[in-house]
Amino acid sequence: MKTQTKLWAVVPAAGSGSRFSKTELKQYQYIQNHTVLEHTVNRLNTLDLAGCVLAIGQQDNFAKTLPFQHKDNLHFCEGGDERVHSVLNALIYLSEIADKNDWVLVHDAARPCVTSDCLTRLVESAQHSNQSAILAIPVRDTLKQVPSENQIEKTVSRELLWQAQTPQMARLQVLKSAIEQALADHIVITDEASALEYVKEPVQVVQGRSDNIKITYADDLELARLILQSQIHS
Repeated sequence: MKTQTKLWAVVPAAGSGSRFSKTELKQYQYIQNHTVLEHTVNRLNTLDLAGCVLAIGQQDNFAKTLPFQHKDNLHFCEGGDERVHSVLNALIYLSEIADKNDWVLVHDAARPCVTSDCLTRLVESAQHSNQSAILAIPVRDTLKQVPSENQIEKTVSRELLWQAQTPQMARLQVLKSAIEQALADHIVITDEASALEYVKEPVQVVQGRSDNIKITYADDLELARLILQSQIHS
C-alpha cells in the first residue's frame, strides 16, 4: 500500500534584517495587531500542513511566545548564519520526524501577503507533476545592465525572465541533498531553486501575484499593511 506523502512548511526566521533596520527585526514588526511572522505562518496554515518548522536565532526568546494559529503544529529549531543554513537546519530537523519523500514548502518569514489561492496552486502543480516548483512572476519592467558608475551598458531582454518568490517546494530529501551538495561545492545559494538547479533537479515556475512582496526595507512595511488590508476586502 502506497504511503500518503505529507506536506510540511519551513520558515527561515533567524536573519538580522539589517537592510530593514539595524535595531529591529522586520519579522517582528506589527501589522493589524499581529507580527509579520504571525501573518506569514498563519497564511501557510491555510494549507493542510503536517507541521511548520521555524528556524529562529539562538537568542530569540520572542517567537515561541507569539499567539500563532494552530500553534500545536509548530516546531522550532536553531537557525544559521545565512538563510540557506537556517533552511538546511530545518530540513535536518524535519528528517527526524518526516518521511524523506514528504513535500516541503520553504517560505520567507517576511512574505506575509501570499494568498491561499497561490499556495494551493503551487502545491497542486508540484504534486500533480511530481516536480519541484516555485512561485514566480514574469518580469514586467525594462531591465538595464549597469556594470559601473551608474552608466547603462545595454538593455537586457526580459522575455524569458521571471522574478522568483516563495514558497519554493520540493521533496524533503531532494532539497536537503541539493543544498548540502551546493554548500560543499561552495556554490552561492540565494534560494532553494538555485540549489536544485545546481544538481540538475527540474524546477517549474507557477505564476504567483505581484502582491506577494518581501518586506526588505522599512517602507515595504507600509505597503504590506495596505496589501493585507485590501486582501481582507477582496
